[in-house]
Amino acid sequence: MSSANLLRVQSTPSSRSLMKILNKTREIIGGREAEPHSRPYMAYLKGQTKTCGGFLVQEDFVLTAAHCDDGDITVLLGAHNVRQDEETQQRVSVRQKIPHPKYNKKSQENDLMLLQLAEPAELTDAVDTIPLPKTSRTVEPGSVCSVAGWGKTSRYASTSTSTLHEVELEVMSDETCQKDWLLRLYYKPLKMMCVGNPEERKTSFSGDSGGPLVCDEVVQGIVSLGKSDGSPPRVFTKVSAYIPWIKTTMRGLSSLGSHAESPVSLH
Repeated sequence: MSSANLLRVQSTPSSRSLMKILNKTREIIGGREAEPHSRPYMAYLKGQTKTCGGFLVQEDFVLTAAHCDDGDITVLLGAHNVRQDEETQQRVSVRQKIPHPKYNKKSQENDLMLLQLAEPAELTDAVDTIPLPKTSRTVEPGSVCSVAGWGKTSRYASTSTSTLHEVELEVMSDETCQKDWLLRLYYKPLKMMCVGNPEERKTSFSGDSGGPLVCDEVVQGIVSLGKSDGSPPRVFTKVSAYIPWIKTTMRGLSSLGSHAESPVSLH
């Protein structure tokens, strides 16, 4: 999916123009191709008009961004090259989409969504779950974490990459986003993370929405939004703030299904 058109920054922008300057994050910039199947939790989501990333948190649940809701979604697991048929791939339909009940499309607050798979994934070397964080655990500013996705690798690329790419990004202080003239209008420290050093040209941007921010092999954030020129820092949904909702939702839906609930790993 192409990135949003860049707009000139007005000196006194209206709320509508502010949202146009923001874009849903869909790209890896300044990264590299990932080693094939080195991130077995990654999920490629294909909707009716756009693609997103996601990650497997339980055999029958994928977590992604709420703004990735796009009609019927097909989940591809175990993929490195999404334009090739690989023996490791598992293609699964979605039984139910559960966006956070307080998701706000205008502010992108509570930007997360669970996808209940029509059938549980078969765990293999190329398909596996990633641990969720504990509610009490926070990521300190200065920590270096990673993001992966199948989005564009350049602002000027005409198409997204077919192979999984990854990039290391620095977690910034809340103040970094709160001081930004645009991000400060939307940034909620208790629910969001500020990621990406403004002095580095490394970021997620266009095609990676919904993908995980991984710190010490634990998912801590979900790719959410940022400025349309791709400049860091960018805003990620803070996963630890939503552990009760995630666990309760999965437990409730799993108990209604035909298969038993699998344990959720918390770190």
